[in-house]
Amino acid sequence: MEVINASDWVRPDVDAAQKARAVAASILADVQARGEDAVREHSLAIDGFEPRVLELEPWRNYPLTEETRKHMDLAAERIQQFAEMQFSMYRDLEREDRYGRYGQRVVPLDRMAAYIPGGRFPLVSTALMTLIPARVAGVGERVAVSPGDAPEIRAAASRAGATSFVHLGGAQAIAALAIGTGLQASVDMIVGPGNAYVNAAKALVQDRVQIDTLAGPSEILVLCDDSIDPEWVAFDVLAQAEHDPMALSVLASTSDSVLTRVAQVIERESKACPEKDTGLIQLVLCSDVDQMVALSNRMAPEHLQLACKPGKVDPLRLRHYGSLFIGAHSAVALGDYCTGPNHTLPTMACARRKGGLQVGDFLKILTWQEIAPDHYGELAQTAIHLAGIEKLDFHRRSLEVRR
Repeated sequence: MEVINASDWVRPDVDAAQKARAVAASILADVQARGEDAVREHSLAIDGFEPRVLELEPWRNYPLTEETRKHMDLAAERIQQFAEMQFSMYRDLEREDRYGRYGQRVVPLDRMAAYIPGGRFPLVSTALMTLIPARVAGVGERVAVSPGDAPEIRAAASRAGATSFVHLGGAQAIAALAIGTGLQASVDMIVGPGNAYVNAAKALVQDRVQIDTLAGPSEILVLCDDSIDPEWVAFDVLAQAEHDPMALSVLASTSDSVLTRVAQVIERESKACPEKDTGLIQLVLCSDVDQMVALSNRMAPEHLQLACKPGKVDPLRLRHYGSLFIGAHSAVALGDYCTGPNHTLPTMACARRKGGLQVGDFLKILTWQEIAPDHYGELAQTAIHLAGIEKLDFHRRSLEVRR
């Protein structure tokens, strides 16, 4: 494998998916015009099944092995514990001065939906990661939507606290959730990953509903030195590359020998599994720690793995990432399932401006104010003056009539 110098690294172009956007726009327009009939027709034509609402049973009723139940329960519990920790930072607040009282209320959304892929990979973990934070936040209606109806997916949705389950996929599912039909009422927020058509549809409905993020192909950046077993980090980049043929896995190191050994492992495994349609893997040579940090902050990766000697790279210097994994044993694949922090993360350098899915995404901060009559006039003088500067006469007069 070719090794790239850090100064020459650029993010690869990703197909803009013009076709997906055109198809999604057509489906959205059709659902807007014809409602549930359009949803049913597109589901039959694209996925080959009639959409239906399935009643969820208690999660332990599904035909799972005892081992699957045990591990699903442990993962759900850890995700919930982390979400509850996040929720503790959100609270009603109030302050008071001589002019009155002011505050905020923390209020959950009424309805959300989690899209759970069920095609290429039935992502049971997505059900847990998207629905549990919404339940902790107090969202009243939590809809699980998936083109897969395997017992594992329905059990995970039930364990995560879904209040309903709709067997439906693709852009038609996003349209039904955003517009509302007889099959499913419209929701306030749609979260969860999907294929290019799902992603395009989410982009097109942002004027109607809130979304988590526009998910691009999975990404990882591993920063490592010669203290790590090259075999370990080689499998870390391979693990992310197997998500999607367009996934991006980058490993950067100051050690030539580490990069050489990682390349050997990747070539060995690629030959052993020729059927794997993996994404792009890049090996990057950095001159020093500063160049590794600069590369990381420029890439703003979805997953950032710090596999160096303790203290070699200060984590506080790493400013842009979806989630950070510190230390040799903090494998990104653990975070995909059961460490606790959410795995629904920003891609395509969106981590420069936002973090991963969290409890606060399902909450609204509502502010309020109550002005004391005795000191109204004093405070109003400021507002009256500023209204005059802005030439908003009725603003000024609405203040003056109260004096």
